[in-house]
Formats: sequence, C-alpha cells, structure tokens
Amino acid sequence: MESLANESFSIELQQLDAASTDTARKERTQWLLTSPNPPSLCHEFINTVKETVLPHGKTTKQSRKGAFFSFMQGLFPILKWGRNYKATKFKHDLMAGLTLASLCIPQSIGYANLAKLDPQYGLYTSVVPPLIYAMMGSSREIAIGPVAVVSLLLFAMVPKLVDPAVDPIAYRNLVFTATFFTGAFQAVFGLFRLGFLVDFLSHAAIVGFMGGAAIVIGLQQLKGLLGINHFTTQTDVVSVLVAVFKSFHNEPWFPLNFILGCSFLVFILITRFIGKRNKKMFWLPAMAPLVSVILSTLIVYLSKADQHGVKIVKHFKGGLPPSSVHQLQFKDPHIGEVAKIGLICAIVALTEAIAVGRSFASIKGYHLDGNKEMTAMGCMNVVGSLTSCYIATGSFSRTAVNFSAGCETVVSNIVMAITVLISLELLTKLLYYTPLAILASIIISALPGLIDINEACHIWKVDKTDFIICIATFFGVLFGSVEIGLLIAVGISFGKIIVDTIRPSVELQGRLPGTYTFCDITQFPVAAETPGILIIRVNNASLCFANANFIRQRVLRLVKHTSEGHTKEKVNVLVLDMSNVMNVDTSGIVALEELHRELVSQGIQLGIASPSWKVINKLKAAKLLDKIGKGWIFLTVGDAVDGCLNSKMAV
Repeated sequence: MESLANESFSIELQQLDAASTDTARKERTQWLLTSPNPPSLCHEFINTVKETVLPHGKTTKQSRKGAFFSFMQGLFPILKWGRNYKATKFKHDLMAGLTLASLCIPQSIGYANLAKLDPQYGLYTSVVPPLIYAMMGSSREIAIGPVAVVSLLLFAMVPKLVDPAVDPIAYRNLVFTATFFTGAFQAVFGLFRLGFLVDFLSHAAIVGFMGGAAIVIGLQQLKGLLGINHFTTQTDVVSVLVAVFKSFHNEPWFPLNFILGCSFLVFILITRFIGKRNKKMFWLPAMAPLVSVILSTLIVYLSKADQHGVKIVKHFKGGLPPSSVHQLQFKDPHIGEVAKIGLICAIVALTEAIAVGRSFASIKGYHLDGNKEMTAMGCMNVVGSLTSCYIATGSFSRTAVNFSAGCETVVSNIVMAITVLISLELLTKLLYYTPLAILASIIISALPGLIDINEACHIWKVDKTDFIICIATFFGVLFGSVEIGLLIAVGISFGKIIVDTIRPSVELQGRLPGTYTFCDITQFPVAAETPGILIIRVNNASLCFANANFIRQRVLRLVKHTSEGHTKEKVNVLVLDMSNVMNVDTSGIVALEELHRELVSQGIQLGIASPSWKVINKLKAAKLLDKIGKGWIFLTVGDAVDGCLNSKMAV
C-alpha cells in the first residue's frame, strides 16, 4: 500500500511540474503575441537621420542650445576633439603634414595628368577637399586628395562625351559636374544610411578591380615614359599595346624620356625598399617623389633636354583655387551620362576611402562610422566641384605615409593643404621644366600597392565563387574597359545574391544528446529527431515573393520524405523554425497559408517557433495566427517541442 501511495504521489508531482512548465511556456508565448508593433518606416527614417547627425542619441532632456551643439558636433567632429587638442599633438601632425605634402605634390600633378586635366587642378584637389574633410571627417589618419583609380575612371568615361584634345574647356567643365554629382551621391548615401550600396562591390571584386586598374594605369603611363605624342583614348591592354607599337613606326622616338623616367623610377623603388626594411626611414620613400621632381627638373633645365625631345609640363596656373560655380553644366545634353559617371565614381571612391580609413582605425583601436564618412566625403567633393577641384578620396599610399609619420589627428591634412597652397602661390613657375616621364614614373611607383596577389590566393582558398568574381573583374578591366569590369563585378555579385535569395537552404533539425540545442541533422548526425515532430528551419533573412514558393515546396518535400521514411512514427506536427527570418511580405504570408492548408489536409498541425518582431506583427495583421491557432506559436523551438509532447499531439 505504501509503494502505491508513493507512486501516486510521484505521478501527482510530475503532473504539477508539467502544469507549471506548461503555464510558463504559455506565458512566454503571450510575451511574443502581445509585443508592441515595430516602428514604422517614417519613424525608422527619422531615427536614421538622428543617428547620423546626433552622436549622443536622445536629446529630449537637453536644452535647445545643447541639442544644437550636439547636432553641430555630429556634423563637425572637429568641434568635439578640437577642444582637447594639445601642442604636443601638433608637433607630430606638423611633421606628418609636411611629409605628406612632399609626396602629395608630385602625385597630384601626375594624377591630374592621368585624368587629362591641367596640373594645377590636381593641386587644387589637394587643398580644398582636405580642409573640408578635416572639419567633417572622423578618421585621424586618412590622407585626402586625388587618387589613381578615380583619375582613371574619369579618363575612361568622360572623353566618350567630350574629347579633351578637341575641347579641353568643355571636358574640364564636365569633370567638375561629375565631381558635383559624386559628392551629392556620397552625401545622400551618408545622410540616409545607404552605405550598403557600396557593399555591392564585394571584397573580391575590389581586389580584382584594383589589380586590373593598376595594370591599366601603368600602361597609360607609357605615353609619358616613352614621350609619345599621339596615344589611344582606350584603356584595354590590346589597344594600348597597339598604340605603343604604332608610335614606334609613325613617330620619332626620343630615348631620353625613357632613360630619365626609368632612372628615377628605380630610385623611388629603392627608397621604398629601404623604408620597408627600416621603419625609422619612413620619410625617405615619402620624400623620394619630390626629390625626383626637383632633380629631374634641374637636369632638364641645365641640359636643355626639352630641346632634344624630352616632354615637359610647361606653364600651369598657380594661385588660389578659383571658383568654378558657373562652369558646372547642369543643362548639358550629356547630363544623364555625367550623373552616371558621378554615381560610379562615388561608389568606387567611397569603397577605397572607407576601406583605408577602417583598416588604420582598427590599428589605432577606434571605430569609424561609415555613414558619417560618406557625408564628409560628399560635402568635400561638392565644395571641391565649386572650387575647381575634381574628385578626391582617401589614398592608401599617402595614408600609410601619414600613419608612419606619426600623425595624431586630421590636422596633418590641414598642414598638407596649406603647404600645397603655398606651393601653388610660389613654386609653380619652377615646375615648368618638370619632365612628364618623371610624373609617369611616380604614378607607376605607386601601383604595386594596388595589386594584391596574396589576397587573391587567399580568396581562392576560402571561396571559389568569390575568386571567379575577382578574376572576372580583373580581366574585364584589363581586356574590356573600366565600366565592363565594374559591370561584371556588380553583375556576378548580384547574381550570387539572387541565387542565394531564391534558393535558400531548408534544413531538418534534431536535438543534440544531453543538451537543449537543436541543429541540422546533416551537419550533426548525432542529433536525434523527436518522434512525431518534424522541425524545419528556414535559412534566409526574408520570406518573400522571390523564394516563398520554393521554400513551401522544399518543406512539403521534406515532410513527404520523412513520412515515407518513418514506418513506426507518423508525423503529427511540423514546427517551422523562423529564427533566421527577419521579414516576410504578402507573398510569404500566402505561401504560409497554402502550406498550412496542405498540412491540415494530411492531418499535420503547423507550429511556428522563434518568429521575429516584424514577422509576428505581419502574421497578426494578416490574421494567419487565428488560422494556425495562437497555441501553436512558440518563443523557441524547445518550447514548441515541449508543448507538442505535453499536449500529446505528437503521439
């Protein structure tokens, strides 16, 4: 009798424990069902703007003056860190800025030449944009100015609208207009937090694009290095090599250009090698381009080599950057094409600048806000387009020099800009005899840093699909054009996204022994299925029109396969784990309704576990919860399994 009493008491305790567990589970389900509505699209947009311009978040308790100051600090970070700026930091920034200017001056002239602009426009671009960025940017190390890749983009696309050799003024005006559009797009990307658009150029695509662009830029420098007068406007390898071979037969060749350019190219590369071997000699490779310009200019001037076929820069305008407001061509018949060029340059320039800024920010141990960087880049390019500048962005080679020189803040950019401005006022006449071959050698010396063979090999080892994107982009730029290379990169990347979206994986889950963890039974064969309960997880962030029917068919196929494979246990409940699904549209809801009807016709109950905030809100709005039954909505997969077992629906 006593044993029967103990057994009866034990059963009562189990029932009480089950009842309390069931009550707790139902309470958790109520938390899910009674959660407030997610913020509206308008509310999210307002919060986005606040996060961009107000660094301190909520300002309801602040005074209007404090809120305005907070806004200004978000827009102009210099107001925040400038109050704590000390003379000890200026010492480092001054040295870094002067070192940066010594590299920036010859590179800016060379990049302007690459973009088919007069030399002074490259120097203007190293004055105004760095000053604007110093007030609005948040990176401490990034060096702002013209770069090789963006100069190549302008050279590859704008001459298709206006030939710079026929009408250089119209060409220059279109470049300024493209710069304005570039800045406008960048500012919009930052203000509306559209940084994800830049991510459409994947890391693999950037590696391939930069490598191909570096070779194309190097081939373009053969014109200056060999002293060729007539050269192709095409950028593909075949056209450039054909133009070089034709020039040997159709034009007199002056070897002094080649000898002078190669001699100083070797000098620059040797100083760079020494600088890498000895970090304390960082200033040597930074000073080498400026030293090369000075020495080569003296050589040409003293030897009168320009009279023996050596091509020189000749006169270019100095002084303060003039206004170019009235030179912007918004009524030009090519305005649509110019806007497209601006968009492409905006994305490429941002990709390079943010990658450079974040890499050095991680070394210094601080976070770089990509959206604020986009806003700063956009504003500096818009202002630049109004002051005779073309597109500026962050340069990796100059940023590395700035970092090695010990910069503390963006004051180094201010020092650099002032130094370049002084050079524009005083030294432009001295650069009359600077040989074009030296500018070509300076650009060529900066190109090896753009070709990352080790990273390409790493991509091959990690992801073969990404390597295909990388190599296709590389060959597209090399044998097609810059636009073709970018189109291939974006096209393959989009194709990869679309395939992953329309054909997401749907996995069968089981419980790991001795745990309460559910995982893929294919990846973990030790995971055990629960008799009578089928758990399926959807591995996609969105259940939408593109994949809803595919997911429904895959789920039904798994149900059929499992039912046919289980001879002892019939599937009574299907638990759909939606923990990975962040959103659902009307097509997804219709697919869930159809799935529910088909399961009911087979005598199977549908349960939904771990729906996200937006998903549960839309399921309530569509009244799908009423059809499924609110008792079949669970906070976790574990709750779903326990609920099924306790209600004996899976038996």
